[in-house]
Amino acid sequence: MKAKPELTFWQIWNMCFGFLGIQFGFALQNANVSRIFQTLGASMEDIPVLWVAAPLTGLLVQPIIGYLSDRTWTGLGRRRPYFLIGAVLSSLALFAFPNVPTLWIAAGMLWVLDASINISMEPFRAFVGDQLPPAQRPSGFAMQSFFIGVGSVAASSLPWVLEQFGVANTAPAGQIPDTVRYAFYAGGVALVSAIGWTVFRTREYPPEAIAAWDRAPPTPRRDGSAQRVRGVASVLLLSGLVLAAWVALAGLDKALYILAGVLAGFGLAFLVRGFLRGDSAFSRILDDMRDMPATMAQLAVVQFFSWFALFAMWIYTTAAVTEVHFGSSDPQSAAYNAGANWVGVLFAAYNGFAALAAIAIPRMVKIWGLRATHLVNATLGGVGLLSMQWIADPDWLLLSMLGVGFAWASILSLPYAMLSDSVPAAKMGTYMGIFNFFIVIPQLVAASLLGFLLKSLLGGHPIHALSIGGISLIVAGLCVLRVRLPNDANS
Repeated sequence: MKAKPELTFWQIWNMCFGFLGIQFGFALQNANVSRIFQTLGASMEDIPVLWVAAPLTGLLVQPIIGYLSDRTWTGLGRRRPYFLIGAVLSSLALFAFPNVPTLWIAAGMLWVLDASINISMEPFRAFVGDQLPPAQRPSGFAMQSFFIGVGSVAASSLPWVLEQFGVANTAPAGQIPDTVRYAFYAGGVALVSAIGWTVFRTREYPPEAIAAWDRAPPTPRRDGSAQRVRGVASVLLLSGLVLAAWVALAGLDKALYILAGVLAGFGLAFLVRGFLRGDSAFSRILDDMRDMPATMAQLAVVQFFSWFALFAMWIYTTAAVTEVHFGSSDPQSAAYNAGANWVGVLFAAYNGFAALAAIAIPRMVKIWGLRATHLVNATLGGVGLLSMQWIADPDWLLLSMLGVGFAWASILSLPYAMLSDSVPAAKMGTYMGIFNFFIVIPQLVAASLLGFLLKSLLGGHPIHALSIGGISLIVAGLCVLRVRLPNDANS
């Protein structure tokens, strides 16, 4: 069979356009959920724990959806049915979220929203691997980054824009301002419309064609003996239980139970796998995780430090900017809400810069290669976050967001380009879902540790959490240098 054909610019445009809607939903969530939680009475120490719903949902949903989409074939193909189902559910959740009456319902709604968006998002990553030959994959993932940037600019700035048109930006205690409420309604419409465009304007190759074009090296078969699996599982489970006991006995921050739960949860999963016989989705996902390619394991370290930094930025930027640059920590004050709206503008700015960076990244890759390009971009992001503690004028924070934008565009594209060349086509969805573990786990670690560090070591000032995030991004850039790719001459 001939090599997989290259797609035109507009074909790539259509297949990635749905990410405009996906990121519209995510950007509304990232820029406004902390604000909603604080409005409904959450303390600063509670916010990381409340946010844990988002990454934990992805941890559970994405591998399952990836595994199922690898084995699906319908009149709409194998990835597009999941795009459509997730879009409808996400749109309904966006309409419901700003009307929640209490904090615990808001936390539950975050689970629903994040699960629904993940149903659509996970197959989009595998979609690029399915449709594009290796030489075009950096451009395909960069196109996704472009739409992520454009969608996020619109969504993040929407409350601020609505305020300029006279929509109320404050509300009585315990109520969500109309600027946020109407922004979520608009997000629901944008999300389902953009994903619908991709669903009905693209087509998919049949599984036999994708298999014939597959050039990825075979995945290694590591020691899968029941005894070894149970040994590793026991270590993880015991570590989680010991950490939980230490937190309880020493009276440490309860958020650390999240980290203990992650360790124990993976230990329990592998322990169950060690006793299972026969074939099942649960067994296959865990076996594929055990047998992941070396490139994927090396990228896992890069992802850990990258997403730890991003999670710190998402949950603490509102608190940091309102306190340091606008002088208020009271969610009912005009100064706080002005600062919160400015954070929306900042988030829009870094996503706008990311859209521009996405245009430049394919060219950067041709000149410098995948790894050096990611190192440069991650370092720019780290410097951007670190600079926020020294900048006094909130307008100049836009310069910080320039660096963050380059890092964001790179994080959303280059690790996936490296990964897609290293995994078999028949398991593209599964491995993209498993790769999400290395996005979710650092966010769970951040949710566990940042509140504890903020209260115990950082004087309760959220600006220091952003500095930790900046250092973490620089470390992520350095770690990419040790990633080995199948075709290293072109990396």
